[in-house]
Amino acid sequence: MLKKVNTDPWFGLTRGYPLAFSRPPKANSEGELYAYALGALGRRMRSVAELKRLLRRRVDEKTEYGRTLLALVIRRLKDQGYLNDVRYAAAYSSLRRDNEKFGRRRVISDLKGKGVPREVIEQAVEAAYDDVDEERQARAYLSRKRIPKPKDQKQAARVFRQLLRAGFRAKAIFAIFHEWDGDEAMLSAFEEEDLPL
Repeated sequence: MLKKVNTDPWFGLTRGYPLAFSRPPKANSEGELYAYALGALGRRMRSVAELKRLLRRRVDEKTEYGRTLLALVIRRLKDQGYLNDVRYAAAYSSLRRDNEKFGRRRVISDLKGKGVPREVIEQAVEAAYDDVDEERQARAYLSRKRIPKPKDQKQAARVFRQLLRAGFRAKAIFAIFHEWDGDEAMLSAFEEEDLPL
């Protein structure tokens, strides 16, 4: 016997009715919130601030019970070693350095966005990028992204901005452009801009 396959482009939904996106159910106990937090940490590493943001949607933070529940679960995860900003920042820095070939500044800004404290960021990034040659790292980034030598000033400007967004200092970028035998007028135009060296 053949099964009837739904060929309707709306997959059986009646047109005109909006989809109802429900909020995640509120956790009523520490066990429920803890299990949810472990699942979230099992999917990927998170900073303390990221996990707090995620868990706030699962508790009623307007009540004292909700705030206490959140604090208890975070404390429990920290005590058990599942949640540690120092380890998170160190692992994140080394993965971004080795896999994505990002520069130091990009990793710092990403970690700030994830809510990691400044002191932890400084220590982790300093340890990860201690013996990294920034010019060589920028070349590895260009190779990884398959960015060819620019043919004109417009392409050179695009490559320059891309390297800046990837977290490299202007000094390292200029060294690459000088090796590419860049047009002196183009290089001097870049150098006149107010860029962090």
